[in-house]
Amino acid sequence: MKRRRFVRAAGLGVAAPAAVAAPAIAQPAPALRWRAISSFPKSLDTLFGALELFCRRVGELTDGRLTILPFAAGEIVPGLQVLDAVQGGTVEMGQTAAYYYVGKDVTFAFDTAIPFGLNTRQHMAWWLHGGGREAMNEFYKAHGVVGLLFGGTGAQMGGWFRKEIRSVEDLQGLKMRVGGLAGQVLARLGVMPQQIAAAEIYGALEKGTIDAAEWVGPYDDERLGLNRVAPWYYAPGWWEGGAAVTLYIGAKAWTALPPAYRKAVEVACMDVTLWTIARYDHGNPAALRKLVEGGTRLAAFPIPVLEASIAAASQLYDEIAARNPAFARIYASWKSYRREQAQWFRIAEGGFDSFMATQSAQNKL
Repeated sequence: MKRRRFVRAAGLGVAAPAAVAAPAIAQPAPALRWRAISSFPKSLDTLFGALELFCRRVGELTDGRLTILPFAAGEIVPGLQVLDAVQGGTVEMGQTAAYYYVGKDVTFAFDTAIPFGLNTRQHMAWWLHGGGREAMNEFYKAHGVVGLLFGGTGAQMGGWFRKEIRSVEDLQGLKMRVGGLAGQVLARLGVMPQQIAAAEIYGALEKGTIDAAEWVGPYDDERLGLNRVAPWYYAPGWWEGGAAVTLYIGAKAWTALPPAYRKAVEVACMDVTLWTIARYDHGNPAALRKLVEGGTRLAAFPIPVLEASIAAASQLYDEIAARNPAFARIYASWKSYRREQAQWFRIAEGGFDSFMATQSAQNKL
């Protein structure tokens, strides 16, 4: 009797350690299937191509356990409703330009670009090391999303115009497709800004609904065919000296994602960021040459126009900061960061680039 009780007790004693150890055994990662939407059409093979590349990278990094399907603008929601779809849980994530949503709060613009702001390298430095990511994601908490850097276009062009711009007076009454805070700045100079999605720009310019339109740069602008409906192509796009793209993820979806998957998403975002910037730098020179050879009239904004624009921008930012605490908090540190970056780039990058541009103009390269 005692022996049987001992055997039963021994059996329980052996089983108990196994029960305690069981949770330590590695569990297979869950198989998840997400959807990612874009503000951009498939015809823009760098912007939408970045989302396709991202989805592939995440699949590779997770051994296919996290599958993300990419959808172009209009396939699930219109291009300018990406943030709303992510906020509402219609989809888990979306690729967009944050400044499309300045109507909700102008603070969104810092995540893409504000007029006379940072160039691409400076923006990346601010985001990764200057507190940009932390500042923007603190702001995003109230909007139910997490934002990740998702590439950029480099300095953009100033857009396509039906008529020549010789002075500030030539901007009076001009109907122009322009996004973000740039529209508010230009409105102070007499422009009538219009918010139009990429796929609709050509039609609006062709029909005369608008008189001018900015998009990105030669590579993308040629793909949209904008050179066929407006002859004048201006530079620089002072409102987007280094426009960045953002990937929004629903805050609840992000928190519930296993840590290893979150890391895969972050790594894929950085891969996409480098790929996108390099692809634009590679494609723009040849595209610009082709446009000019095809009859495009390349021109620079007159200095008085640039001076009036930066004065209007600075005044606008001060006014916004006085009434918007979120904007004011980020603007204060961002402004000092911009000043230091501009000083450094003037000495090194700017000096080098200016000299090389002169050599190119003199056909010495």
